[in-house]
Amino acid sequence: MADGEAIEDKGSIAAQELRLFVERVERLEEEKKGIADDIKDVMNEMKGRGYDTKIVRKILSIRKKKKGEHQEEEMLLETYMAALGMI
Repeated sequence: MADGEAIEDKGSIAAQELRLFVERVERLEEEKKGIADDIKDVMNEMKGRGYDTKIVRKILSIRKKKKGEHQEEEMLLETYMAALGMI
């Protein structure tokens, strides 16, 4: 095998590998879109039943945080609001 053929084979393998990675990401993006659509459907169902979805999203955000992190943020928020005369 000539040196040019060896380089071409390596390039072909790299191109194939790159294509597989790109295709995996594309599939995952499709799955992500599907999940986002499912979440939207659930939120619309909640809204239809009278729940305030803005508040539900805030609750979801709080539940993602580490224990105590939310309380610290709330204390800072109250401190800043008090400094601005908002409470």
